[in-house]
Amino acid sequence: MRLLTIIFFLIIFQSTSYGQEKIAYIDLSLILKESDVGKFINNHITKIEKKRFDKLKIQETLLKKQEKKIITQKNILKKEEFDQKLNNLKDDIQKYRSEKNKIIDELNKKKIDYTKKVLKELNPIITKYVEDNSISIVFPKKNIVVGKTDLDITQKIIILLNNQLTEIEF
Repeated sequence: MRLLTIIFFLIIFQSTSYGQEKIAYIDLSLILKESDVGKFINNHITKIEKKRFDKLKIQETLLKKQEKKIITQKNILKKEEFDQKLNNLKDDIQKYRSEKNKIIDELNKKKIDYTKKVLKELNPIITKYVEDNSISIVFPKKNIVVGKTDLDITQKIIILLNNQLTEIEF
């Protein structure tokens, strides 16, 4: 009986020692927003968006003026001529929408490409931090329901990233 008790305690103490693995979690979206390189990318994308959408707004204004002009000429023009102008306007609107979708797709592709570049630079930083601090596993914060705030390594990684990378080449 005494031997069984000793074996039982050895098994319990041995299994609890395996439970001492160090874990952490990280918020990658916060890193991409708050780090210097993340802010640099967001500013760059915002500038491109503004420039491209300003051109689209000008086109949209011209299309609206063209539409008003056609509507005011409805009673003056012959039906065939009116229909022709209306069809031309529809074609112009379709081109506008196509161009707008192309610009949106292009911007989304740039965001993805820039994010991949940052993550490529970020991965060795996280790996080194994990090795230096004997962390066994790092979870993404979006998959964590509840966790101690001292397990969050996001701010520490942001500091390390800011020390290594503030801008990327476009």
